[in-house]
Amino acid sequence: MKHPIVTHPLVLALGSALIILPATGAAAQSGSVSKAVGGYSFEQAAQEAEGTTDFHSADGHLTFAIVTHTAGNGFFDPLYVGAKVAGDMIGAEILLLGSEAPGEDVAREIEILNQIVGDPTIDGIVMTTPQVGAYDDIVKLAEANGIPVATTNSYDPALHNRSAISHTGQDASAAAVAGSALVQCLIDRKVDEGSIVFPGSTAAGNIEVNNRITAAYAAVVAGLKDAGMLDNFKVDAGPENVGVDVDMNDAVNGIVSLFESRGDVVGAFGGNALFTPAIAKAVAQLEMTGEVCAYGFDLGPAQLEGLKSGDLTGALGQQPFLQGFWPVMQLYLQIDRGISAANLDTRAQLVTRDNVGSIGTRFEN
Repeated sequence: MKHPIVTHPLVLALGSALIILPATGAAAQSGSVSKAVGGYSFEQAAQEAEGTTDFHSADGHLTFAIVTHTAGNGFFDPLYVGAKVAGDMIGAEILLLGSEAPGEDVAREIEILNQIVGDPTIDGIVMTTPQVGAYDDIVKLAEANGIPVATTNSYDPALHNRSAISHTGQDASAAAVAGSALVQCLIDRKVDEGSIVFPGSTAAGNIEVNNRITAAYAAVVAGLKDAGMLDNFKVDAGPENVGVDVDMNDAVNGIVSLFESRGDVVGAFGGNALFTPAIAKAVAQLEMTGEVCAYGFDLGPAQLEGLKSGDLTGALGQQPFLQGFWPVMQLYLQIDRGISAANLDTRAQLVTRDNVGSIGTRFEN
């Protein structure tokens, strides 16, 4: 299902929410704190600052835009939900934007960013940054226009003014969880030889995905070595350990060809929401369900379907709801209280056929 760019989101007219703690009972408790050491009341300090809703656009409410590099495969749906929930809580309008493509489309994302960074009604920008060096001009222009920026999901370590910009996302090293699980799968199935492949697309230039593959590869090698099995397996993540190159525009057929060319594939790992479902589809097409320890990333509709069918053994969730919720709150805190660069690691969540039924019940994954 492809997602159009949302150009007319609902305007949230709820205003800022004020939570008042009931005094009955609580005030009588031992250890109750009635005011700050500095003398001010917590009720006073909890109020939104005067002028916050007139920041930048001066139109009486905050408007944040959240832009992703692929809105067409379902992975970012929970991220948009999280952003909307946060926006509702603070009374902000959230523009949900992104490339319509099912695969990574950095060029389209940057095109959208260039459109909104000069929009006088925008008070803050949340964006994914999968390609190193591609977003510096956007950040510089946003700074020049007085618009704060937060990044989410994919991390560019060299981003302009990186230390002052908050990031919400999962560290790529979390992929080691899937690598270790893949080794355990082989042990549990009593598989003692074969090929383990890590398909990817080096042409995409996504440093986050590349680092995931490297981390998963290292975990597989370490796990096999610890089990005394490494010499029996051919572990291939490409010449630089960032993936065996497969055409991202025809990933399923590319992985089918990769499996067939090796002839003895018993394990596979995909580093993103494109290659993980493609691995599952290749396993199904080759009628290898249960024969390949197939792991990957993200918990979009295709991954969940693959887990339920058994074509995918496991997938790592990165809690995309938080990747939408927290950066919106971070922008608000930066505007209202001057709190910036508060990063959040959304960590790894390994989902298998055994627990897939509990995933996505609240649009969180």
